[in-house]
Amino acid sequence: MSVEFDVPATVESLDTVQDRFATWWDGLGIEDMRLRFALETALAEIAANIVEHTLRTDREVGRRYRVELDATERELTAVLSDNGLPVDIDLGAVTMADVDAEDGRGLALAIAALDRLEHRHEGGRNVWTLVCER
Repeated sequence: MSVEFDVPATVESLDTVQDRFATWWDGLGIEDMRLRFALETALAEIAANIVEHTLRTDREVGRRYRVELDATERELTAVLSDNGLPVDIDLGAVTMADVDAEDGRGLALAIAALDRLEHRHEGGRNVWTLVCER
């Protein structure tokens, strides 16, 4: 079962992403709450990073991101792609922020929750692929 939707890169979009995820998940009939928590946590963190990056570094109005959710017999996948400025990140170098830090945990949480997190820049878009194996 797949679903795709576009949202503006704004703080308000984060509620929309979580609501659409919940509707999609409920339609899957999967009872494994560990899987739900893992994918939902990572999705929320990556969506928040897209919004934060857009607000902090890219002031252009009209930035959007696309969310694609897909479930197969083998894995659950979320792909987020945005039309913002290219993100230069080495996911292998991501570490958890210090206990006293107010931010900097999102990518580390996503990596810990998922079986696979990938980022690439192609066709003028940042593309994040989040995968939980079933």
